[in-house]
Amino acid sequence: MAAVPQDLLDRVRTLERRVRELAGRTQMRPALTEIEGGDIAIGEGGRILVKAPTGAAVFESGQTPGGDWGVRLARQDGSAALTVGYDASPTQQMVQLWSRDTAAPDRLLVMDDARADRFLGRPWIPLQLHPTARQTTTQTALDVAWTGAGPAVNAVAELVLSTRAGTGGAQVKVTMQPQGGALVVLDDYDTPADTWTDRTITAPMHGIEYMQPVTWTIQHRAKTAGQTTETRVYRATGRQTLTADETPTVPVRVP
Repeated sequence: MAAVPQDLLDRVRTLERRVRELAGRTQMRPALTEIEGGDIAIGEGGRILVKAPTGAAVFESGQTPGGDWGVRLARQDGSAALTVGYDASPTQQMVQLWSRDTAAPDRLLVMDDARADRFLGRPWIPLQLHPTARQTTTQTALDVAWTGAGPAVNAVAELVLSTRAGTGGAQVKVTMQPQGGALVVLDDYDTPADTWTDRTITAPMHGIEYMQPVTWTIQHRAKTAGQTTETRVYRATGRQTLTADETPTVPVRVP
């Protein structure tokens, strides 16, 4: 009979124990509450969704239903609070902050401009325009009725004026001048006598950088000596672009 090592049974028992340990470990699942190294990649149209107990998604990141890639933060009722992307056009990738009033016809509180990449779309920032002592004048030479200066924040400036003149009518001239740039005549027009003449002037910020100071001037004059001319400003504010034609040109930038 062959000799059997004295520790063979011990070796077999040890081997069986280690096999049982290995078999048990194959059934164990690691905790999925932490990521200690590496990245999670979401692709092929996938998204990360975090849902409230009601089933409403309060966080989404990945490819949106509209086809672009973005991030959406929502309140627990599922209404949007902050979105990056989620645009009608996948090229816009706008940042948008939404109000809690889900019944409001317009919920957008803050956003960048859809067509002018360097400007704020909302809120609309008022222009710094102030009346001078010649807001009402009898002079026949152009004189400053309103003036002011401030940084360019929105992509388009919009001014609404009204002028009333005596006999012979009046002339009104509106200009802007970016700091370090040339004077731009936005409008130069005549008004009839004895009636208020309204005028709306829009000015895209062509060739102007975000936060670049701009000076605004409204001049007027009476066409007949001794006749009174008065110009009022009803609105002077920046706003977002409303059409593609209002997209301001990009400034020349020195590398």
